[in-house]
Amino acid sequence: MNNTLSRRQILLGGMGVSISHWLLAKAVSQRDGAGTCTGVASEQVLAIALQRGDPGGHYRRALATFPFQQFSDMVLKAFFIEGGQRPGQRPRNIPMFDIAPSKLLIALRVCADYSMVWLAKEKNDGPIGMNYLDKIGIPHVYALVGAMLAGVDYLTVGAGIPDSFPIMIDAVLSGQLVKYPVPVSEIGRSTFHEMCFDPSGFFGENLPEMKRPAFFPVIASNLLAQVLLRMKKLQGKIDGFVIEGPTAGGHNAPPRDHEVDASGDPVYNERDVVNFRKIADYGLPFWIGGGIASPEKLRWAISEGAVGGQIGTAFAFCQESGMDPELRRRVARLAYEGKLKIRTSSLASPTGFPFKTVEGLDGTLTDPHIQVERACTRGALRTLFRKIDGSIGYRCPAEPVDIYVSKGGLHEDTAGRQCICNGLLATAGLGNSDFPKIVTSGDDLPRLMRALMNGPDDDYTVDKVFEYLAA
Repeated sequence: MNNTLSRRQILLGGMGVSISHWLLAKAVSQRDGAGTCTGVASEQVLAIALQRGDPGGHYRRALATFPFQQFSDMVLKAFFIEGGQRPGQRPRNIPMFDIAPSKLLIALRVCADYSMVWLAKEKNDGPIGMNYLDKIGIPHVYALVGAMLAGVDYLTVGAGIPDSFPIMIDAVLSGQLVKYPVPVSEIGRSTFHEMCFDPSGFFGENLPEMKRPAFFPVIASNLLAQVLLRMKKLQGKIDGFVIEGPTAGGHNAPPRDHEVDASGDPVYNERDVVNFRKIADYGLPFWIGGGIASPEKLRWAISEGAVGGQIGTAFAFCQESGMDPELRRRVARLAYEGKLKIRTSSLASPTGFPFKTVEGLDGTLTDPHIQVERACTRGALRTLFRKIDGSIGYRCPAEPVDIYVSKGGLHEDTAGRQCICNGLLATAGLGNSDFPKIVTSGDDLPRLMRALMNGPDDDYTVDKVFEYLAA
């Protein structure tokens, strides 16, 4: 692992869809932090940006350096619209990932992750990483190749047990078949479908020489750290950890005792508290995430043996964030005024993981007066199931209830589920303008806005976050 990375006290959290985008990751990396790009639905992000005319020409600049130009040209031909979509013009269809994606969709995903990393690293010597969710497994074999082609420095992977990532890294480096097991639900049991990608066969030539990125699983317990480090196939291939507590934004690990309150939301207790001194005994670098964004907390994390903190929320509402600027300023102002509440919802996310939502925002998915027609039009969180005829189908508990149930899903699993794929794209200003946004944040959002803003209408930058944390 790059020694420079292990000395970076601030690790940017991988947030939402395009919130931790390349511009924010680059800014954090240039300020002596580690800049993480989110890899969630990156194919959607690239395709939408190209259809909008690629303002600034950034993605086209990155794609011009892609080592297999036939495929970047294919992506540009399919999605780029000179000058952007005209009013009333229907957007071009972006296919959903399934177990047999088209050549175009594979090229789009590889090019998307390549572009994110390349742009973040352009004229920048600081470390740049990618964040993936183990739960969104189908695209991983393609996403990893794209990120590694661009020289990604590290990977943070959570929302599951990401034990296949080091094996995939080995396969990419050695020119072998890249494999990733994706769970398939069957009656009475779960099996796996192995996604496979032969990069050399796909591109028609061998991949160029690449470096090995550091691998940091995102975990929430001492037990999982112990399990991962004892896996024979992972020995020597885990470079450190990101340890997230239940106060972190986005998806959280479920409580170990599976307790819930009267609203059905998770309740955490002392069994969910991590012993960081025991983590430090493993001799690997780690960063603590969740409520760590203050000078005092950062010093405490370091005293516990951590390199520093994974910081998300403080950066999510700065000027360099990928959040829609109008929404970002509105949320920051209301949080500064103490008018927002952060809820850890057991139901909002179709993943089944607890998910932080910002409550009190009129017109967003958490607004009880908003009624959204159930649909699954992006498909990032679809899961696989085995049909009666033995073939594989796809379902999401946020899709129309009758359709989900007709696919063998349980009716009770649909209660309260929201389409966070469309919601998070809208939050980044990339979705359907008619679809409500959804904002996720760590529990300390109000405190952070009062610490970072000089008033309710103030707007702050990445520099301000670093200055605050160094106080």
